[in-house]
Amino acid sequence: MSLRVLRFAVLLVAVLPVPALAAPGPLDPAKTAAPSDKKTTPELPSPYTPNYSRGAVPPNSGQPVDLAYGAYQRGQYVTAFREATKRIEANPKDAAAMTLLGELYNQGLGVKQNPVKAAEWYRLAAAQNDAAAMSSLGLMALDGRGMPKDPKAGRRWLEQATANGSATAAYNLGLILIGTGATADEVAAAAQFRKAAEAEIGPAQHDLGVLYLQGRGVPKDASQAAQWFRRGADNGDLASEVEYAILLFNGNGVTKDERSAARYFLHAASRGNAIAQNRVARLYAVGRGVAKNPIEAAAWNLAAAAQGLSDAWLDQALSGLSGEERTRAERLANERIEQR
Repeated sequence: MSLRVLRFAVLLVAVLPVPALAAPGPLDPAKTAAPSDKKTTPELPSPYTPNYSRGAVPPNSGQPVDLAYGAYQRGQYVTAFREATKRIEANPKDAAAMTLLGELYNQGLGVKQNPVKAAEWYRLAAAQNDAAAMSSLGLMALDGRGMPKDPKAGRRWLEQATANGSATAAYNLGLILIGTGATADEVAAAAQFRKAAEAEIGPAQHDLGVLYLQGRGVPKDASQAAQWFRRGADNGDLASEVEYAILLFNGNGVTKDERSAARYFLHAASRGNAIAQNRVARLYAVGRGVAKNPIEAAAWNLAAAAQGLSDAWLDQALSGLSGEERTRAERLANERIEQR
């Protein structure tokens, strides 16, 4: 089950310390993980998988198997819908089954998509203090999905979900708070981001790192920022990976290590991040952190350009490639673009 999160859009200047590597402008972390629209960013993994916390049970545990969530996890959505319905018939207060039905209707999985019915099931589950259902209701109220748009009600649902232990709701609540621009709300937002970050939610770890880097809601501390970016990167968050690589390259808040920075940039670049592709191209062009390789530089530059991130300095620096070298670079770039 996927629970959508919003995304904190900020501007960070990432200037690498030599003219040839100067960043071509401010980094927008929201653009490091496509898509950049806050309301359509990648959804977080479900709290139901794989930690067995919502009914699914580990093998050989001696506990009864949860057929509904097991089917959901295997993508057998019609079966999941049927089994969840059976559970509610047997126990009208089965909040987890209600939440599952809400999600199936919300996403249109195994049943025709119906946000209104989704909200109805979420409300029933929320009445049983189900935090995931409260969180989903909060997002639906904020979006006006399945119900009239109501930001105040959305915030109340997220607050209730957070109070009931939802890390995803804590993160989204933090995003609402940070958006007000008030100093007191920035402090409160940092506290909510921390709850979600400590639950290993990558985007929250990134955004808490941003606050430490900028000194918003928390004392300015590049070392703390680096630690949170590193954790976010380890959890697969692209924005965190790019920011941590920048700090590593510059030696800001962490011991300077150009080789490690290059590895992080390369990993993010291979996952289709345009900013990382541009930084890798510059590193290959001048031989910093990696062996100098004009063909690799050109290939990554072309891959970034295909996503709309052009770089006049790189275009000029690589203009001396032969026709054969240009052809090789184009072939590499096309392979990387097709792998996305």
